[in-house]
Amino acid sequence: MSPTRMASEHRWIYVGAIVLLLAMLVIGLITYTQQHATNESYRKAQQLSDELVAAGYRAVPDQDQIAKTLGTDGGAVCEDPAGTLKNALWKVNLANGATGPGQRPIVANARSVEAEAIVLNVYCPEQLEDFRNKLDDLDTAKTVNT
Repeated sequence: MSPTRMASEHRWIYVGAIVLLLAMLVIGLITYTQQHATNESYRKAQQLSDELVAAGYRAVPDQDQIAKTLGTDGGAVCEDPAGTLKNALWKVNLANGATGPGQRPIVANARSVEAEAIVLNVYCPEQLEDFRNKLDDLDTAKTVNT
């Protein structure tokens, strides 16, 4: 048997080895990208937790919960936070809790609305100025003793 004939008979081994190496390369790249995103989300979660504690908030969610909820980009919090629909939904949540004709606007606690500004500062600081402009229009006061 000549070396050329041997190579042609075992071509499927070479093709299989190349396919296997390419598959391992793709899996390695995907794993690296996911791990990098996970590390970034935990770093931002730690930063948010530290800023909330520094601002005086005592009930801060744990790192895993923050990282899984907000990820690396802030998730739903950073999707047009100063937009009209988000602003309307946000103001509805600042009501007295009743539904229908009993629902009334309230004077919101300044610290509760400031927490979202801290989240925006960590995850999407470019949108913080627009959000602060919306906060200026909102009637807030110190309504809860902390």
